[in-house]
Amino acid sequence: MRKLFQLIALAVTLAGPGALPAQEAAQSAPAAQAPSPDAAPAAPDPQLALTTQAAAAGQVADQPAKSAPRPPDFLEHLVDSVLELFDVRNSGNTATHYVVAAVFLVLAYLLRRVVTTFLFGFLRRLAAKTETTLDDKLFPALEAPVAALIVVTGALAALKVLKLSETSDATVGYASTLAYSFVVFWLLLRAFNTVLDHLHEVAGQKGMGIAAFMPWIKKALVTIFVVFGVLMVAQSLGADVKAFLAGLGIGGLAFALAAQDTIANLFGSIVVAIDQPFKLGDTVKIGANTGAVEDIGLRSTKLRLLDKSLLVVPNKLMASEVVTNLSRFTQRRVEQIIGLTYDTTPEQMEQIVEEFRALIRAEAEVDAATVQVFFRDYAASSLDIWIAYLTRSSDLNVHLAAKQRVNLALMRAVAARGLSFAFPTSVMHLDGPVAKQLAERKG
Repeated sequence: MRKLFQLIALAVTLAGPGALPAQEAAQSAPAAQAPSPDAAPAAPDPQLALTTQAAAAGQVADQPAKSAPRPPDFLEHLVDSVLELFDVRNSGNTATHYVVAAVFLVLAYLLRRVVTTFLFGFLRRLAAKTETTLDDKLFPALEAPVAALIVVTGALAALKVLKLSETSDATVGYASTLAYSFVVFWLLLRAFNTVLDHLHEVAGQKGMGIAAFMPWIKKALVTIFVVFGVLMVAQSLGADVKAFLAGLGIGGLAFALAAQDTIANLFGSIVVAIDQPFKLGDTVKIGANTGAVEDIGLRSTKLRLLDKSLLVVPNKLMASEVVTNLSRFTQRRVEQIIGLTYDTTPEQMEQIVEEFRALIRAEAEVDAATVQVFFRDYAASSLDIWIAYLTRSSDLNVHLAAKQRVNLALMRAVAARGLSFAFPTSVMHLDGPVAKQLAERKG
């Protein structure tokens, strides 16, 4: 008899709650197994313990590892409150359920119209009164995602009103996670794009060097943002993102080894963007090449050389080579030597030096504080006057025009004093028989 009750308890345990209620089994088994007061306590049966453990392990294994994603709790509370308000307690779908679901859809549509028409209309009028233009662009960009968020909430609330099967509930859970993730991601992405576009516009208006790099900076940041968004959605849906990232790290190492030059150029472009040694249109000198910056890309920078040929320089060289920016002069310097002939007297030299100094300082485009004029050297065929000064403007055309006016004024001063500019000459002194013969011929 004892073995019979043990078999019955085992069958109930294996069959689960649908075969025999646990309380009935618990009540019948002790009653049947209860020993008489005079009987000795029975030893535990090893076979029964093993079968019980196996049955418990089977029940644990039958349970799902992870539950399906569920809609937000506030929707459940909202739906439960509405159903309680209408005193709807049926377990199945009734006409009242369908009416309440339709009401949720209509209310979502009306709320969407109110928010887009009145709330965002008020925000746009408010933004028009501010000095910054960022809010004028931000509110229109956020209008469509907010409207979509309201519609998604209303649709999910309508579905939660209806009594669906377990499979349908799981499907709604996944759909709600995807829908909310997509809408929130869309909202953040549009806000992010709007802010980056505004920064690009401001940088262009202020003439900042980073304006040329903003298009590809925007692409890089948006790509990183999208990748993180996809990984977060996958994580919320139950995907094993850690294993994916581990595999991505190994693949990334192999990719980095195979694309060293490309990655070096990419980091070079980042260095150029941060350091900003030049911008579009600047004339730069890199090594022996001088040209205007025509394009700045992720891999290379294009220069239009003086002979109008196109030079493509990898960005890793732009980050490592010495770059001279010829468009960022604050002032331009003139340094030249004027040689007078050796028949110039000391008094004439002193007077012409002072006159040179006064003429250069009188030029409007010359910084008078930087003018330096001195009789410096006894050269092989001239008496050298050293002249140095800075022009006020960094513009090359203005600089050359001022230099030309100064040079013409110096020529007139030399001619007015009866002096002469020296040029390379040599004097030969002949002596001996050859000199006597030349003298006799001339005689």
